[in-house]
Amino acid sequence: MTLHENCSWNGSQLWSPQLVLVLGIPQVTLNILSLVSNGMVIIVILKSRDLHHPIFMLFGNLALSDLLSSSSGLWISVLFLAHPDNTIRGSRDLLIPYALYATSVFSTIYNLVSIGMERYLMVVGGALRTPARVSKRKAVIVVLANWALAVTLGSLPLLSWNVLDSSCQPSELYGPFCINYLIFITIPHCVVALALPFFSYLNIVLVLKKQEAAMESHGGGGSRLAEVPVVRTSIAIWLLTLVSYTPFFAGVLVDVASWHCPEDLYPGFFVFRNVTAIMITLNALGNPVLYTLKVKSLGSKFLLLFSRCSPNNQIQMQDIRDVRDI
Repeated sequence: MTLHENCSWNGSQLWSPQLVLVLGIPQVTLNILSLVSNGMVIIVILKSRDLHHPIFMLFGNLALSDLLSSSSGLWISVLFLAHPDNTIRGSRDLLIPYALYATSVFSTIYNLVSIGMERYLMVVGGALRTPARVSKRKAVIVVLANWALAVTLGSLPLLSWNVLDSSCQPSELYGPFCINYLIFITIPHCVVALALPFFSYLNIVLVLKKQEAAMESHGGGGSRLAEVPVVRTSIAIWLLTLVSYTPFFAGVLVDVASWHCPEDLYPGFFVFRNVTAIMITLNALGNPVLYTLKVKSLGSKFLLLFSRCSPNNQIQMQDIRDVRDI
């Protein structure tokens, strides 16, 4: 079965050159900016031994997911600029970048869940005086497990679960993906991305409020309040991802719920698809901004690396202190 074989597809050009440029050029630009910024975050974390803590390892892994999202998104954007109609037909050229894009989405979700769980164990476990501290070894295992699961699910379309190699109902938005594949991956990941971090951060906020009240009643401070900036950063990253990914998941659910011919959906539905891709890229670009502004130990080194890469090299940085045990 070929994609849209039951539709009156006449091979005519649907996309106007002006619309292609308006949608494609911002996507290419944002993806390049995201590649650079996330690459710098990864370099900073790898080069700074004092940042080799579990939470920063998870932040670095999230940056790696954003790097994959941006690189595959750039690939898709270039294909869209070169052959926009193929993004409706669902060509074989799109199969690999779409699979990589799906893998990056899975990895991002798993990383968000892992960051929430790490913060939960760090704050709530510490408050209960239980040995729940996440070690570097456990963080590495979690990172590898996240990627193993993401790659496995993301590569399923490459293993014949696609319209080009099987007789399944095609996706209108993401051909040559199958509708049943999108159902298989979308609904469970929507629940995972929302529920697990929500309950993790809700418990963290309640515990921190109890600690703050206890400290105020005793007129003293405590080390656990040092966790607050990193917790706030983690929550901000999670909320940014929810806002950025909601249009994408909503579009997939609409795609799953109804089936039409491309001519019936053009241009609104496909423009919406490109906008959802821009939102995901903005999320990948926004995460390094949150790292830089919210986590001083990482942000100062990020700016120092940026100043060294700058031809003017005008930014004067103070000596960077070793990060505290967070």
